[in-house]
Amino acid sequence: MNFFERQRQVRRLSTRLVLLFVLAVIGIVVVVNLAAVFAFNATAGPPEQLLGLIAVVSAGTVAAIGLAALVRTLALRGGGGKVARELGGVPVPADTTDPELRRLRNVVEEMALASGVPVPEVYLLPDEAAINAFAAGWGPSDAAVAVTRGALQRLNRDELQGVIAHEFAHVVNGDMRLNIRLMGLLFGILFLTVIGRGLTQAGVLGGGRGRGSNSGGGGANPLPLVGLALLAAGYIGVLAGRLIQASVSRQREYLADASAVQYTRQTRGIAGALKKIGGLADGSELRSPKRDEVGHMLFGEAARASWFATHPPLADRIRALEPSFDPAELQQLSRRWAAAPPSGRQEDVVLGLAPATPAGPAAPAAETRVRVSPDEVLGRVAAPTETAYTHAAAILDRIPDPLLDQARDRAAAVPLLLGLLLSADPAVRRHQHAALAQRHGRDLADAALGAADAPAGLSPALRLPLAELTFPALRDRPGPELEALLATVFTLIHADGAIDVTEYCLSRLLLSELQEALRPDSRWRIDRRRLTDARSAAAFLLSTLAQVGQADRPAAERAFRAGVAALLPGADLPYAPPEDGVLALETAWPVLDGLRPADKERLVAAVVAVIGHDGTMTVAEIELLRTICGLLHCPLPPMAGTGIG
Repeated sequence: MNFFERQRQVRRLSTRLVLLFVLAVIGIVVVVNLAAVFAFNATAGPPEQLLGLIAVVSAGTVAAIGLAALVRTLALRGGGGKVARELGGVPVPADTTDPELRRLRNVVEEMALASGVPVPEVYLLPDEAAINAFAAGWGPSDAAVAVTRGALQRLNRDELQGVIAHEFAHVVNGDMRLNIRLMGLLFGILFLTVIGRGLTQAGVLGGGRGRGSNSGGGGANPLPLVGLALLAAGYIGVLAGRLIQASVSRQREYLADASAVQYTRQTRGIAGALKKIGGLADGSELRSPKRDEVGHMLFGEAARASWFATHPPLADRIRALEPSFDPAELQQLSRRWAAAPPSGRQEDVVLGLAPATPAGPAAPAAETRVRVSPDEVLGRVAAPTETAYTHAAAILDRIPDPLLDQARDRAAAVPLLLGLLLSADPAVRRHQHAALAQRHGRDLADAALGAADAPAGLSPALRLPLAELTFPALRDRPGPELEALLATVFTLIHADGAIDVTEYCLSRLLLSELQEALRPDSRWRIDRRRLTDARSAAAFLLSTLAQVGQADRPAAERAFRAGVAALLPGADLPYAPPEDGVLALETAWPVLDGLRPADKERLVAAVVAVIGHDGTMTVAEIELLRTICGLLHCPLPPMAGTGIG
């Protein structure tokens, strides 16, 4: 199943989630109405009274559930970090010197570069001794990955890599947005238990009698009965919520396990982590009172026993990875580890997995050309391989340590980011420096100028990864500060009327990620537009790419026609390249990003057909392709190692 098919599957799961939620609400409304009719003896009155009561109770119940779900969803607007902090998560600093935390961040950074997505926030759950992890957020730009203290201490590097790869599968597959919506809907369903508990207590404390009880003619106070009915309805909601979680989550866990193996090209890591969950006393069980709310997004079961498990049986998951696995092995491991629990760091030394950063093939030089086909690229979208992972490790290894330290440092990240956007043209750079000084003061402007010179000798293929490493240090800044930075990036991009493709790729992708980091839930309605409604924008994109990628107009038009043939066979779209080059693409991105998954798949194939019209791509063209895929939210891993010409 490729990325675009997984996107279609997520949409189907979202539809199923809505239907199950509606059915759960209907069931709750029926129970509450029956209780209200009985409590107020409505059947003894005229039919109009009964219908009126049912209408009021139904509207009130639906409103309470909907409002609670909306409030909870809005409370999660902070993205994945908000979820992690609610469970007691502590941010792992990008510049940490703790060996275990540094190993965790190395694995996360390598996996992010290999996956073609921004480096997520990293959290540790220090009070959780079990082995577990989760990824949360509205999208890759505001994602957070959290691991428990038990996972950090008990898993060796291969196993930790397998767990992180599993979580990244949820990031790139689009599962996280569904998970956050599910959290909001479940809270709405369960909210009635809170109301019911309050009404029951109020009725009991009130003596169980109504206002007329003082004269001896009043009836019993209906509050306790209504409260009990709401409690019952709430527990029906609990039952429905568990069914919804199980329905939405179980098959996705098999898919994420398989994706993790595809990413790392080895099963021992993720299988070893699952075996440790089964063999250690703490397992994957969390202590947090919010564990049930997030159970559907965890790596392992939140609770040891559950009627409606959100994950497949542990033995089945291991057997899917290792067909010869015998469940009796878990009992043997349990007896062995009862006296001497495993230590991840010690195993790293024994297995030769230390130092943390694995060796990998060198990243290609800027002049290298890579042979690639559209089908090959489509198969790689959101599907990093072991080659991509080791290439990502090599990228980090090739970036000088002082630059990595600046990217990870909260204070130095902003000057470095702005410095990467400064033009090589002295006149343009002076104009940009003046604009920075006016907006942020002379000190920051000078710091950015100095930071611009530091990576001067850096390969162009390393500049974009270096910029992406700054994002974890930027995301926790206040909203107004990010807004100001966003405006500054926009100013630097348009300092002159013409920028080359490399500058555009770097600045535009950073601008997009900053916008989504600032407004993580801004993409509520996506993947709905049909290609027939976006023909003009698609033709505009293909024309622009053909213009910047070919030396003369006839060659550019041939490349454009190849792209149109892949996009809309038989269509006669005009070749009309814009006068202002890549800057003209600003109007096309919102339209093209809203395409359905199937149409995005065709668009990416058409883009590859244009850029690789001669059958090969330069590293600069590959970075342009990665940028386009990033703006379309179709993350493309590094392409090195696909066949060098």
